[in-house]
Amino acid sequence: METSGAVREPGSPDYSVDAFHDGGFHLLQPLGSGHRAGMDAMLLAATVPEGARGALADLGAGAGAAGLAAAARLPDLSVVLVERSPVMADFARRSLVLTENAHLVARAQVIEADVALHGNQRRSAGLPDYAYEYVIMNPPFNSGRDRQTPDPLKAEAHAMEIDDLFERWLRTAGAILKPGGQVSIIARPESVSDILLALGKRFGGVEITPVCPRDGDDSIRILVTAIKGSRARLSFRDRIVVHDGAGNGLSELMKQLSNGQSAWPRRIKAKPPK
Repeated sequence: METSGAVREPGSPDYSVDAFHDGGFHLLQPLGSGHRAGMDAMLLAATVPEGARGALADLGAGAGAAGLAAAARLPDLSVVLVERSPVMADFARRSLVLTENAHLVARAQVIEADVALHGNQRRSAGLPDYAYEYVIMNPPFNSGRDRQTPDPLKAEAHAMEIDDLFERWLRTAGAILKPGGQVSIIARPESVSDILLALGKRFGGVEITPVCPRDGDDSIRILVTAIKGSRARLSFRDRIVVHDGAGNGLSELMKQLSNGQSAWPRRIKAKPPK
């Protein structure tokens, strides 16, 4: 990721314009406030397989990093960036009108809505039933008991406000996905039981990939994918190692995933029941 100098418009937070995918798309992001996208978003986008087409919903999109990363790599994919925070939704809208993103603007839109809405409220917000082939999500997976940041915008993006967050978000994913559609989640390892419970009978064929900083380190993230309506069994995959050696250099795999040069597709493409 490359970052330009800080800019400020009257009445708005300081922001930078950051290049991702070696300049394949750019993102307007806040400086000193709110959430700034990084490796989590790029890993999440990498779970969308090569050749993917149709529609993708990025739930809790922030400024739109994961959804735009998927769109930049996959020319036949349209994306909807769903974000509750008016400030971050505005950053996503302003990202879309950057001249550097002119090649993406026809395939991307922003919906300002709470992912936890359901039923008619969700549909009225612009998230209809059975509309998407893919859903990706990066929920605020830190516990509310964890050390809190004094920045309310960042706290909203990072910390759970409700105990059943995964249940609510995956209920929405299950409603808006077409049968056989894929959901992808990035979270902390300690969230795995909550995620599996929330996937419940809606999804099957769960694949879990640990993400480790270096060889010998414990996992700090998990990537979870599942298929709506599948009855395939759960599987654990080989890990992704972020760094080579003791330094901060990225592993070759992580370079490819973070720069949109490679995907991390499911090992088995599960089929929905007939």
